[in-house]
Amino acid sequence: MQQLILYSTANCTLCDEALDLLFQIPGLAGLQLDVIDVVNSDVLLERYGERIPVLRIAERELAAPFTAAEVATFLAAE
Repeated sequence: MQQLILYSTANCTLCDEALDLLFQIPGLAGLQLDVIDVVNSDVLLERYGERIPVLRIAERELAAPFTAAEVATFLAAE
């Protein structure tokens, strides 16, 4: 099973909207979605702090804001 990561944090409206959007995309079936709070790691905070939310699968990333169509294209590019 492929792992899809959403780098996020608490009290982030854009992050909440991204998560809601992800739950509406049928293409996520069969993927493991992990939501990682960047505040819990200095390395992740440094890398993603200004760009969250960010989707990551394998070595590819998609930074917000993104649409359902952009996420579908991102997932299909595998």
